[in-house]
Amino acid sequence: MTPEPDFSPLLDGIIARHRYPVVTPEALDAEAAAYPLVLLFLCGDHRRLAESNDVAVVLPELDAALEGHARVLVCAREHEREIQRRYRFTAFPALVFLREGGYLGAIEGIRDWSDYLVEIPEILGREPSAPPAFKLPAGCGESR
Repeated sequence: MTPEPDFSPLLDGIIARHRYPVVTPEALDAEAAAYPLVLLFLCGDHRRLAESNDVAVVLPELDAALEGHARVLVCAREHEREIQRRYRFTAFPALVFLREGGYLGAIEGIRDWSDYLVEIPEILGREPSAPPAFKLPAGCGESR
């Protein structure tokens, strides 16, 4: 039996065409220390999440819009949950922005292009900080 591929064929092609490194947490730390700005893509399960391929298609466009100022990385699928715990975002796919290894912010899911043009400059204008506290969804954990 052949194992399921880690990424969709579409994302595999984007990774190969644009030479985006696929990173583990250790490699992410090294890359984040070596580059002033990192854009990390965590795709999630493309078989379950239709938005995974949508964000994958937008990734090279975001790379171009950042005019080479960001190092684009793709998180290895087997390490996504670990990175999710580190940066405390709640949904896949996600884009995480780091400056000199420090957390700036995350965008979850797909957005309209105009939303990226508003949200990304706002994120890039922040000072690095601790990721936000993890929040349970509304109604989760409440006593009745």
